[in-house]
Amino acid sequence: MQLFARTNRGFLSRWWWTVDRNFVTCVIALFACGFVMAFAASPAVAQHIGKPIYYFANKQLLFLVFALLVFLAISMIDTRFILPLAVLIFVGAFLATLATLFFGVTAKGASRWLLFGSLSLQPSEILKPAFIVVSAWLFARDRAKFDSRGVFYALSLLVAVCVILAMQPDIGQMTLLALVWMCVYFLAGGSMRLLAMLTMAAVLVGLYLYETKPHVASRIDRFIDPSSGDTYQVDRAMDAIKSGGIVGVGVGDGRIKSFLPDAHSDYVFAVAAEEGGLIIGGLIIFCFGFLVWRALWALREERDHWVQLSAAGLTCLFGLQAVINLAVNLNLMPSKGMTLPFVSYGGSSLLGSALTMGMLAALLRRRINGPAPLQSPRAQPMAAVSGGGAL
Repeated sequence: MQLFARTNRGFLSRWWWTVDRNFVTCVIALFACGFVMAFAASPAVAQHIGKPIYYFANKQLLFLVFALLVFLAISMIDTRFILPLAVLIFVGAFLATLATLFFGVTAKGASRWLLFGSLSLQPSEILKPAFIVVSAWLFARDRAKFDSRGVFYALSLLVAVCVILAMQPDIGQMTLLALVWMCVYFLAGGSMRLLAMLTMAAVLVGLYLYETKPHVASRIDRFIDPSSGDTYQVDRAMDAIKSGGIVGVGVGDGRIKSFLPDAHSDYVFAVAAEEGGLIIGGLIIFCFGFLVWRALWALREERDHWVQLSAAGLTCLFGLQAVINLAVNLNLMPSKGMTLPFVSYGGSSLLGSALTMGMLAALLRRRINGPAPLQSPRAQPMAAVSGGGAL
């Protein structure tokens, strides 16, 4: 096509020849998987609550199209515009997340959503990628010195975000963001003393939550000792995965999904494994693993410190969320309501994942198939920073 010819200096042609097309293709494959699972997993849930059979599927289709457009649009943005975009998104999402404490819709004992007509939005999903990019910039700005203003500001943002998420409450998102923040700080060459202090603080917070939040204690106790409580949801998920075998029972023909709570969201992987077997389940895991590997491999020769930290943080955010969801589905960790990026039902989750991977694709564009980004005045390679790890 002349539009994408190397000699064409147009906007789309420059994007096509600088973006990592394997990366983009794998993301689109996950979008396609989300499309299939919307029609496979959601009808049973819709029937349970008296909605038309394709009520959730039709809504998810609209969400998928919108999220795909967001992903492609952001992947076309020049690297130097990613930070201003992240700052704007962070400010808006932070205020919206704060607003959930006063004007939020309460469901299942938590106030995490804002209602706009017939649509609900979970601002914390949009907050996550922007928060990581802004924190990475603060680390790169002062090279993550223990007593630097950048680290102080980044730590203050982390505390503020975690407090709001704890008040909703959303312990899973709070834990995820704290872990990713610590990973980025470590990669920035941060102080091991501060990391040790934060780890101790995290342990103390965990013990406090275990002692004061009955639902947290119940989930941990049931994971350690299944006989201590109801494990119906996890048991049905494991039954679904086991019944799928190698090739599955066929798309749309799964039976256990009809008895599996949250089959279209938190436990969508169990439905995929039942209907597609080890082949489809393994393919989904491969896609997530490939995207993480591809991003980290691309960063080996990146010289701009901020791009290194931002891309590594977004990769960690995406990978850890997928690992947590898969581990819960496979009964490898206590139950936690966290979606599988691009595959689970939910417009907010899809939009957050699209922002994450769109920013990541944009940050990796110039390094992979084009000239490396210009050095910022304070930039330096990640490997040259003492006290932290190198990619």
